[in-house]
Amino acid sequence: MTVARTLAAWALGPGPADAPEEVRRAACRHLLDGFGTAVAAGRAGAAAPAIAVARGLGGPPESSIPGTGARGSAVAAALATGTLVHALDFDDTHAGGLVHATAAVLPAALAVGEQTGATGAEVLAAAVAGYETVCRLGAAAPHAFHARGLHATMACGVLAAAVVAARLMRLDPGTTVDALGVAGSQAGGLLEFLSTGASTKQLHPGLASASGILAARLAAAGASGPETVIEGPHGLYAALAGRPADTARITDGLGETWETTRITIKPYPACQLMHVTLDAAAEALRTAGPEAEVSEVTAYVHPDSADIVCEPADRKLAPRTPYDAKFSLPWSVAALLLDGEVTLGTYAPESLHRHDAAVLAARVRTEVTPFPGVAADAPGHVRLRLADGREVEGRVPRSAGGPGNPLSEAALLAKFTANAGGPSPDADDLARRVAALAAEPDLTAIAALADRLAAPEENA
Repeated sequence: MTVARTLAAWALGPGPADAPEEVRRAACRHLLDGFGTAVAAGRAGAAAPAIAVARGLGGPPESSIPGTGARGSAVAAALATGTLVHALDFDDTHAGGLVHATAAVLPAALAVGEQTGATGAEVLAAAVAGYETVCRLGAAAPHAFHARGLHATMACGVLAAAVVAARLMRLDPGTTVDALGVAGSQAGGLLEFLSTGASTKQLHPGLASASGILAARLAAAGASGPETVIEGPHGLYAALAGRPADTARITDGLGETWETTRITIKPYPACQLMHVTLDAAAEALRTAGPEAEVSEVTAYVHPDSADIVCEPADRKLAPRTPYDAKFSLPWSVAALLLDGEVTLGTYAPESLHRHDAAVLAARVRTEVTPFPGVAADAPGHVRLRLADGREVEGRVPRSAGGPGNPLSEAALLAKFTANAGGPSPDADDLARRVAALAAEPDLTAIAALADRLAAPEENA
């Protein structure tokens, strides 16, 4: 059995629907968080190009395009929704695979779920299948796609979206294997945005979700794909990964161990690889006191993180765009130490040219320090030298929001409510319905609520 055939057989079988309650509850938590980040991006107009293109693509009115009051093909809707979920870099991350799981899963589940008239229970089962797929594909080769200059979320997410679509379209296992094979030929996602601050990363989950749905449709129409798409000599890892893959990790324990419960919900709208440093800096700041004047900062950083959020050093000190800043550890640490927090407003365009942040960022020194395990699950360590001569340290075992330190239900709901623009009957209703997704007769109410909440603020 190839990996694709084993994965397809499990994903289409009873396993995802029969997942333990903790897995189903975790999936609902992540879907709610994804709706929140999509709504926040829609309100801010952060995914306007993808929204415009999705509306222009038109097609049959199968699925909602959030924030527009319009409908289009499921493919177009997934392009828009995937971009919305990820546009602010506030969506969840699976540390082991370094993939943005919900950004790949939610758009396909929502778009194809609407298209097919699926029940909430059916959508939840498809989402669980998608979460397990994208997380396991990424974790089979930690940081390997990034090492080759590719975004693991798009490289793995396109296959996960194909799995979600295949389950909701009720494809048979053989056709789903073909869908995975077709999806693999659309995997990619260049990290070159790191050099320029361009917004292409925002588009990757939308492109992955749309391409995964296309792959399922092409397979249903008779297109064939290589069933060795994952482990073959020219397959996903051989062609796109910069490090060896342990493909047994993709299928071992399917239905017994659940990666869906090991996804981190972000407390900061920035690259996951520097969250633990932000947590450690906040801990040091609490020790120093809010009035302390910081003269120098030393941050100890995992090698795989340093390449992305610390280098090249000159560009990290003067971010040109919000996305530049979200991937700058020195600038983000400086902002946290000055403001005591990192929020969506931290990365507003008008905040990027703060003189105080630039001065302090130049005093942030990073030391690359090997840690066991993957970068996104490394411990955090920051040392502050204060103007009065004191030195204080902050240490955390791992970043907040993950399986070892999850956000509470109250904190998750607070994040969602803030992303939705504050408390409102619509926000409360959407949170309640997503939390009890399995009881929904279809996605009509959920899609309508998300559509209204995601309307740009000037149109709300």
